[in-house]
Amino acid sequence: MHRPAASISTRVPYVLVDNFPKLGLLTACRFLEWVSANPEGVVSLPTGKTPEYFIKWTQFLLREWDSPKGKAIRKENGLEKLAKPVLSGLHFVQIDEFFPISARQKNSFHHYVEEFYLKGFGLKRENALLINCDEIPLAEGKHFSEVFPDLRVDLSLRFREAQNQQEALQQESIYRIDQWCGAYEEKIRAMGGIGFFLGGIGPDGHIAFNTRGSHRYSVTRLTETNFETQAVAAGDLGGIEVSANRLVITIGLETITYKPDAVAIIIAAGEAKAGIIKESLEQPLSNRFPATVLQVLPNSRFYLTKGAACRLRDEVDRYYQTGPWNDAKTDRAVMDLCKKLGKYGHRITLDELKQDPYTRLIPDLSEETISQVSARMIEKLNRGIEKETHQVLLHTGPHHDDISLGILPHITNQLNERSNDAHFAVLTSGFTAVTNRFVIDTLIETKRLLDEEQIQMVKYEDFFRSGYKLKTDKDVYHYLTNVASEQERERLRGLCHRVVRALVEIFAIPDRQKLRETINEVISVLRNSYDGEKNPPKIQKLKGMIREFEEELVWAHFGVQVKHVHHLRLGFYTGDIFTEQPERKRDVEPILALFRQVNPTKISLTLDPEGSGPDTHYKVLQATAEAVRQWSKERDCSDLRIIGYRNVWFQFQADESDVIVPVSLGDMSVMEDSFANCYLSQVHASFPSYAHNGKFSTIAKRTWVSQLNDMQLLLGKNYFYLHETAQVRASHGLIFFKDMDVPTFLAHARALEKTMEGLL
Repeated sequence: MHRPAASISTRVPYVLVDNFPKLGLLTACRFLEWVSANPEGVVSLPTGKTPEYFIKWTQFLLREWDSPKGKAIRKENGLEKLAKPVLSGLHFVQIDEFFPISARQKNSFHHYVEEFYLKGFGLKRENALLINCDEIPLAEGKHFSEVFPDLRVDLSLRFREAQNQQEALQQESIYRIDQWCGAYEEKIRAMGGIGFFLGGIGPDGHIAFNTRGSHRYSVTRLTETNFETQAVAAGDLGGIEVSANRLVITIGLETITYKPDAVAIIIAAGEAKAGIIKESLEQPLSNRFPATVLQVLPNSRFYLTKGAACRLRDEVDRYYQTGPWNDAKTDRAVMDLCKKLGKYGHRITLDELKQDPYTRLIPDLSEETISQVSARMIEKLNRGIEKETHQVLLHTGPHHDDISLGILPHITNQLNERSNDAHFAVLTSGFTAVTNRFVIDTLIETKRLLDEEQIQMVKYEDFFRSGYKLKTDKDVYHYLTNVASEQERERLRGLCHRVVRALVEIFAIPDRQKLRETINEVISVLRNSYDGEKNPPKIQKLKGMIREFEEELVWAHFGVQVKHVHHLRLGFYTGDIFTEQPERKRDVEPILALFRQVNPTKISLTLDPEGSGPDTHYKVLQATAEAVRQWSKERDCSDLRIIGYRNVWFQFQADESDVIVPVSLGDMSVMEDSFANCYLSQVHASFPSYAHNGKFSTIAKRTWVSQLNDMQLLLGKNYFYLHETAQVRASHGLIFFKDMDVPTFLAHARALEKTMEGLL
């Protein structure tokens, strides 16, 4: 299969694809091509969410090799003459594993390998070299649960004296783990080394668990991780509280590069990875950027989406030097030059524009060029401060807090206009974002309040039959009143009231005695679950209903009633490692029904057309796009506008946006305060972004401020603080978003959908 290197200036060749699913298809084709030539070779394949489409496409191609669809895909990717590969002869090497973790846990990488590679690919277990923490020999033949009862391993014991008998046991065990790691490394080398390596890349550039600072000659070892890696692992392990205290066993960088003719592929998707991809491909060998080690392998490649590659010098050159020139290219080139020179737009000379490799390409370059760019940005700002009237607004988000973190200041402006009618819809239940600990603590408080007869509604005669459904707005009002009065215990009582309602609904509880028994049962289940374990469906629903209450609290800040906050709980969202693809009846129909009910004139949604964000984002995008497509067949949607926003995961550049909204300090305070006071399950950031060890609202605020700084370089600070409009004068941040008609939106979504058709 011919794969031309797309690079000119990078130190490792790379190949571009349009989106995340297509990345999986390309990788699967290259893997099967290699297996065909090396049917008994040694492979090392990744775990986690990154290889989802690699696994699905590999299985699809093997299953459909000679079907018309399979033949068409093989022909398109240069595999039409290849005989169907047989994977059963391959030798498999597990890349890494948390330590300690039981191989029986479904969130262990050992279980993942068993499920998706040994069973899923039909590999032989006797040919697999696996990391099973239950079987690694420790001191006195003990299990890790006896040696490390709190599951914490203190590596300082390698270098200091043990202080007691337990530490002596742990010290001896650490030495034995080190010996086991050395033997693991020797076994890999005895097989001749890894012939085909496939991996993702972490936000700090880590390959396997070789984090920033790892030496190119590193080998298999027990080691600590850094915050970025812990943040990424938090979803697997049940929160940063767990992942921050868990070590890892990982193969080393030299393990990956030991075999000189090895094929090593790194896959990366999305603009969030663009910075580390640039450093990994353009920097010389460096322990600051572990992926630079692939420079020593002639057959190494990076497979990237366009978003992941967007900062590479080659791709920036290609963006400006190919295709028709348009205003967006001019705007980006000028704004980038302002940042590059650190100069305000009005101070940049025509000579400087002519000297820059990109602005000099602007057609009809003149003294007026910067003022023309400024005029276009001012037009977008003017759109952002236009008063919208008589609109029916439907703001949607994949998860709770997505809408708030994306465009809350814009929504505030809309809600201040009495003629507008606003609805809010969260499309998944979001239960994975609620920790077991949070639910346990909330239920314990609920029991205390019941004992003290502080939840009086359970005394009403009809409460357990129908009363639990009534006066849900009262819970919200009670909660927010006590936010205002700073009565923390009373505020918590509002949450517990809602939890009682949820329990009665979910478990069909008939009376107070059964309520208490159910609370105890849920606490028991959670206490006996391992961190990161998939909860039973009813507990998933309870967690989701807690998130739903939090969302209602946020919009109640602006007087939005509970009945205007819609909880769709789309069925594809299951909490599994790979969630299902959206289905028409299960996932599209509820959205379409909401459109019919609300009849919106504007719909907002997260726009991730590359399919590289959290998988919920692009699966919700698919379902929403299909609902819009169906709705446009039922009624005239020529006036319907689709607002595409992004939040903490991805941001639009100014030239990509259609509307720019000023953000005041007051707006930021409302967003920060509502997040801290309402998203109680998130305020301690158990599942943080790798960019910040804290609340997501802080990242959103920093993004808005950064976007203002960029715009001030172009327009000058005077434009803002001397503006005739108070809303602009108060700007201390900016929000960028796209405003599309239906055909434009569907074109964005269709590109991703076409790539996935073969799998559906």
